[in-house]
Amino acid sequence: MATKTTKTSTASNKPVTLLTEEDLLKMGEKDYMNEAQLAFFKARLQQLEKDLLKNADETTEHLRETVLVPDPADRATIEEEHALELRTRDRERKLLKKVQQSIGLIDSGEYGWCEETGEPIGVARLLARPTANLSLEAQQRRELKQKLYGD
Repeated sequence: MATKTTKTSTASNKPVTLLTEEDLLKMGEKDYMNEAQLAFFKARLQQLEKDLLKNADETTEHLRETVLVPDPADRATIEEEHALELRTRDRERKLLKKVQQSIGLIDSGEYGWCEETGEPIGVARLLARPTANLSLEAQQRRELKQKLYGD
């Protein structure tokens, strides 16, 4: 994503230039979660949401295609493929929920801040995982607790 794209902001009806990942990483701490960064992450999350919904629609269509196969081995293979596809879509359904929550956080002005500590999550972490809601340190603490004490 090396090129900048222009979108019209619905709030102000003025064109907003979306930043590149390189631009984001070059920005200083004082620019953290400014309007341009929020627009970048919102566009990225909306594209992810669109892709997840498209995959769900394709799965629905694929599962509707009923193929009658007389050979039990072939039928078992098809059923196993369907089960794998459904497990993948279930994971994507959970991700879709997180994506929609993240878009809501952008709209409310809370995106990019750790829900546990209130500290910045960090641009690099959000580029890697745009649905992150904990800073790296808070996530590591949570995972350590889960490992030690279970859920």
